[in-house]
Amino acid sequence: MKENVISATVVTLLLFLNTCLLNGQLPPGKPEIFKCRSPNKETFTCWWRPGTDGGLPTNYSLTYHREGETLMHECPDYITGGPNSCHFGKQYTSMWRTYIMMVNATNQMGSSFSDELYVDVTYIVQPDPPLELTVEVKQPEDRKPYLWMKWSPPTLIDLKTGWFTLLYEIRLKPEKAAEWETHFAGQQTEFKILSLHPGQKYLVQVRCKPDHGYWSAWSPATFIQIPSGDPLMLGVSHYKNLKSYSPRKISSQGRLQPAVFTKAKLTTVQ
Repeated sequence: MKENVISATVVTLLLFLNTCLLNGQLPPGKPEIFKCRSPNKETFTCWWRPGTDGGLPTNYSLTYHREGETLMHECPDYITGGPNSCHFGKQYTSMWRTYIMMVNATNQMGSSFSDELYVDVTYIVQPDPPLELTVEVKQPEDRKPYLWMKWSPPTLIDLKTGWFTLLYEIRLKPEKAAEWETHFAGQQTEFKILSLHPGQKYLVQVRCKPDHGYWSAWSPATFIQIPSGDPLMLGVSHYKNLKSYSPRKISSQGRLQPAVFTKAKLTTVQ
């Protein structure tokens, strides 16, 4: 009697598996953890690529443990980083500790696991782009004009503690040019560039990187129109009667505001 029950169970299971195979239903394909990123050394997120779903609803889970520990943990937050991600908030993030993680994919036909990934938060830092990029054409007295720019660091980074250092890089080009001109700015958040081409509309961007980690994306482009045949480009020496000046500023639409010239003063139209 017992043997008959076992035989019937095996036959039923084989019939079920055969039906699933005929319907194209299979265990899920192998997932892959392809990226982990921390914007500020305080939190981080990892993303994975699902494998094939085998034609069935498939559930994914990420498990991890820290090097030197045996206790396994499940991802604390599957929401913040978007689909197929795991976010580690401040309470789950430890510097100078290696995380060992993998993703498990499971459906009705079985399971598959990603390869283990070793993550040290110190080396996956990629900040957000710098903010509030401002660009002006300035004309010092008796000197050539130059392009002056200023920006702010990303809001998620606290530079006051001193344990986080940001380096900056600027690039610019005439609007129709193919090649960018790049300048390294070090830790400063202001920079000036000479040798401008009169009459050209320039695109300017800035990015940043930490002492350990990767460059951020470039900031949104800021546009500025360099005057053509303008006293600001020719220099004050060509206009000896001009006793004061005002820098040309960019309007909220990214355009250079027109200037009014008098014998004694140069003012910017508001």
